Amino acid sequence: MNMSEERTEVASLGEFGLIDHLTRNNETRQASTILSIGDDAAVIDQFGKQTVISSDMLIEGVHFDLMYTPLKHLGYKSVVVNLSDICAMNATPTHITLNLGISNRFSVEALDEFYEGVYAACNFYNVDLIGGDTVSSQRGLIISITAIGEITPDKFVTRSGAKSKDLLCVSGDLGGAYLGLQLLEREKKIFLEHPEIKPDLEGRAYVTGRLLKPEARIDIVEWLAENDIVPTSMMDISDGLSSEILHICKQSNVGCVLYEDKIPFHDETKEVAYKFDTDPTACALSGGEDYELLFTIKQDDYDKLRMQEKISVIGYMTEPAEGKYLITRKGNKHELTAQGWTAFQ
Repeated sequence: MNMSEERTEVASLGEFGLIDHLTRNNETRQASTILSIGDDAAVIDQFGKQTVISSDMLIEGVHFDLMYTPLKHLGYKSVVVNLSDICAMNATPTHITLNLGISNRFSVEALDEFYEGVYAACNFYNVDLIGGDTVSSQRGLIISITAIGEITPDKFVTRSGAKSKDLLCVSGDLGGAYLGLQLLEREKKIFLEHPEIKPDLEGRAYVTGRLLKPEARIDIVEWLAENDIVPTSMMDISDGLSSEILHICKQSNVGCVLYEDKIPFHDETKEVAYKFDTDPTACALSGGEDYELLFTIKQDDYDKLRMQEKISVIGYMTEPAEGKYLITRKGNKHELTAQGWTAFQ
């Protein structure tokens, strides 16, 4: 946004005025939404379904960099990463609440951009925004979202149900978001040193998109239901494939065998990895932020998903005493270790 455009100070609207302004076009889509924004609390009725709840926080400078993250994309992604957690329980997302901590460097117009992304995600995923709070922050932007979903009683899928001989599956492709981050960080560094040089992201829309505008795999949850497949365990991939597999192994008390040559990659991910002199497998194992679904199924269900191009079988679970291993393309056996992104390093 250039500086000549109009800038409305948040203080000129006041707290309630700001909330009224940002939520003036808020629509409800869910029959379960009885009372939305505008009262002390929202009211929802899940019609005999069980309720799934997840909450997530994003902090400027830790989880995102506004130098290369458009506010609209950030609004969209903030919603998606929370909906992804609901999908990871095999549930359908229905509602969100949104809390923001904002410093005075954000104008009303900037917040409008952010909310545009939030509403775009709500519209795409058929989710209602039903409440939240906007407070002032000393510095930076703080985003906290709670997502609510529904599921038929006791059909939710946890991380602890995997059994030995179950097949290990993943949706989509991996490693792209990590490489998108590397690319954007490289361009930022060049820009800071040489502001006259234009960013060079030509032909790299896929990997940068994987970072800036991820999607929650509700399509996979719906496909599994249509094909009568209930995963034995499931989670989403936010911190890298290896650490997520190890979470399932630990909570289900199983071991695993993961095949390197079965890990799915987009062609652009491989190209960018080689340009950075990085192994695509390392990007998938340790990168994170792909928001794909990692799940296990009974072997009997294999025929149902054999032809589904959006899902790859990448290994199988074993007895815990057999350990947790990666079989490389050359057939070597390596112990699987978690080198993913950690929140407190």
